[in-house]
Amino acid sequence: MPAAFANAGYVNGLLLTIIIGFIAVHNLHIMIDSMYELCKRKRVPYLAFSDAMTVGFEEGPPVFKCILPIAKPFVDGFLAFYHFGTCCVYVVFIAESIKQIIDEYSVVLDVRLHMCFILLPLFLIFSIRNLQILATFSSIANLLLLVGFGVILYYIFDDLPAIQERKPFENLNKLPIFFGTILFALEAIGVILAIEENMETPKAFVRRCGTLNLGMLIVLGLYMIMGFFGYWKYGDTALGSVTLNLSQKAILAQVTKIFFAITIWISYALQGYVTANILWNKYLRKRVKDAGKYVLFELLIRGAIVLLTFALAIVLPDLSLFLSLVGAFCLSVLGLIFPPLLQICVQYRTGYGKWKLRLIKNLFLVTFGAVGGIVGTYVSITEIVQAYA
Repeated sequence: MPAAFANAGYVNGLLLTIIIGFIAVHNLHIMIDSMYELCKRKRVPYLAFSDAMTVGFEEGPPVFKCILPIAKPFVDGFLAFYHFGTCCVYVVFIAESIKQIIDEYSVVLDVRLHMCFILLPLFLIFSIRNLQILATFSSIANLLLLVGFGVILYYIFDDLPAIQERKPFENLNKLPIFFGTILFALEAIGVILAIEENMETPKAFVRRCGTLNLGMLIVLGLYMIMGFFGYWKYGDTALGSVTLNLSQKAILAQVTKIFFAITIWISYALQGYVTANILWNKYLRKRVKDAGKYVLFELLIRGAIVLLTFALAIVLPDLSLFLSLVGAFCLSVLGLIFPPLLQICVQYRTGYGKWKLRLIKNLFLVTFGAVGGIVGTYVSITEIVQAYA
């Protein structure tokens, strides 16, 4: 987040984080409400996101009928690619964290070599196919994360410079990088849907003071605190993750980096689980006729995913640019375009209200997501090309 604020300025950063956060929460609400409505119409207990989009296109304006054959794989593809891209970002983060520690005590090596060193641990954690086991690891990761946040705030608030040394506003040409980074931080559509699906009382999830609003309010507040004060502390030198700005010599900072590396290592398996689940259970499993080879082929698929995330991280070992690209390309579609499109389709039968205000609002959201996604993706790719040309 501090690196995101470095691309916006602290005033712009705070205002735009609030605006994008509000839009993200609103879109999650209309997406879940639309999925509820489709479940009622089809008389089914639950519809996956890709199934809901497909049913929505069926019941929506005629213009969407032409994309029905590709709707489900298209949505699944974006979901799978988003979590895959997140895993690539995690590979870079883990390697960067380990490199900073090793550099203090041993020979200085390129970050790509450290990626090679973590390849086996990634294979091992990703070979766990049981989500309940991963959930146990996740509890450990959350504890380490909580301790790590406390240490980070301690370092951030220690000897803050004058706020006048930081920019309240940054050049507009840097805002697309900020846009992609904020989306990456705030939009966790796969996690949100998984929580909603597994709640005993799903309706409590979307109440005014329900789980979604309270959870996102806390997350948004933490990100704003971390972004604002992290930028105040480190300014334009803020790196892709604030942990990388911590002292390389202090033992407490080194332990914190280890904590976060372990946390992200566990999160790698959780994020990759979505990609593996979509590819294997929805599309590839039915192609394997011998049921006795299911485990073998699933492990091969998982191994291939690890190798591909490793390969992309090797090609692009820049954390801030990588996460901005993933956020702008994937999450602008998943979090900003698909939800209002789904509501447009669901309300096509019942109407859009007086003066069609709901339709106008949703078309604005689609346009905002499309423009932000296209510009953010273009600028991210341009920055990557310039950095590695």
